[in-house]
Amino acid sequence: MTSRGFMQGQYSTGITTTTLIVLSLLLFRPVLSASAHEEAEDHEFDDVDCWRIWVDPSYHFNNSRLRNAYIALQAWKMAIYWDPNGLTSNWVGPEVCNYTGIFCSQLPGNQSLKVVAGVDLNHGNIAGYLPPELGLLSDLALFHINSNRFRGRIPWSFANMSLLHELDVSNNRFSGRFPGVVLDLPSLKYLDIRFNEFEGSVPSSLFDKPFDAVFINNNRFRFDIPSNFGNSPVSVIVIANNDIRGCVPRSLGNMSTLTEIVLINSGLSGCLPPEIGQMEDLRLLDLSFNRLVGSLPDTLAGLKSLEVLNLEHNMLSGKVPDSICSLPKLKSFSFSYNYFTGEAPSCLRLPAVSDQRNCLPSRPSQRPAKQCRAFLSRPPVDCRALAARCPNYRSPPS
Repeated sequence: MTSRGFMQGQYSTGITTTTLIVLSLLLFRPVLSASAHEEAEDHEFDDVDCWRIWVDPSYHFNNSRLRNAYIALQAWKMAIYWDPNGLTSNWVGPEVCNYTGIFCSQLPGNQSLKVVAGVDLNHGNIAGYLPPELGLLSDLALFHINSNRFRGRIPWSFANMSLLHELDVSNNRFSGRFPGVVLDLPSLKYLDIRFNEFEGSVPSSLFDKPFDAVFINNNRFRFDIPSNFGNSPVSVIVIANNDIRGCVPRSLGNMSTLTEIVLINSGLSGCLPPEIGQMEDLRLLDLSFNRLVGSLPDTLAGLKSLEVLNLEHNMLSGKVPDSICSLPKLKSFSFSYNYFTGEAPSCLRLPAVSDQRNCLPSRPSQRPAKQCRAFLSRPPVDCRALAARCPNYRSPPS
């Protein structure tokens, strides 16, 4: 998992190998927003009356939160129909803190209360869905279920998880619209829903939330990249392999905390905006497999922290300047399958460079001369005219 800088409170536990970190906020149950209610209406399993979890009166729980956790986990166990590794086989009895994949700790702000603070069932190959009773786990800081076969949608009841800091449901079979309930989680910093079957639009409000890392790649989202994209304070964002039409927004230059951005195969068009060179902390920039045109802006020389730059499989042209290839930390530069006609000698001295299938006269494995002539005979790219047709390209707020 990508390392993240967490804030404020922390659950302390000697039981787990997973550090559970949360904001030190008092527990509350928020009123559901319109987006969360929309999820509720769409969710085929969100009928709380469909489960009748009987609690043995002989069971003793140290507090009502642990009793609620028992109800939630028993409902979830009933919603699991395939558990080849038997991870939930010991989910029996009132000692929920001893269940596999369940981690407990003292509640921030009330050290006398022991609560369920984390769920980690990664790589379990478990099949099932998430029942609404999981909203009873209102003290969770971490919910990790990546690399399983869960289906359905993220329940609206997750809105009760006001302390949730990390949500990782990647590499499952979730479907439907973007899970809007994640936008109502006040403590959420790490969002990973990649490699699922979510579809439709992505709300522009996602990029106004104070997330540190966002992974929504490899779904079926189809939307125009919004002009407020650059409002996001993330350090890492990956939106690859979705249908994200539009140009690279100028607001990208506002992302001063960004260290990694991956927009592979996203349907982006137009020219690279000059503001892209303002991200001084950026280490990885991958815009490969898009429809970008024009030359490389001189401002790319401002990416002093850049280590990996991938621009393969676009329609970029012009010359690759020394100012880019001489960036002090650049280790890997890939610009194959474009129409560049020149590259600085410093490019060839990089530890890793890929320049095949361009129009470089002195380099091997280039495009056929006829193909280069046909492309280069076209009128010069007018980046300003292209930008005028991109609604998301307007100037970022000053």
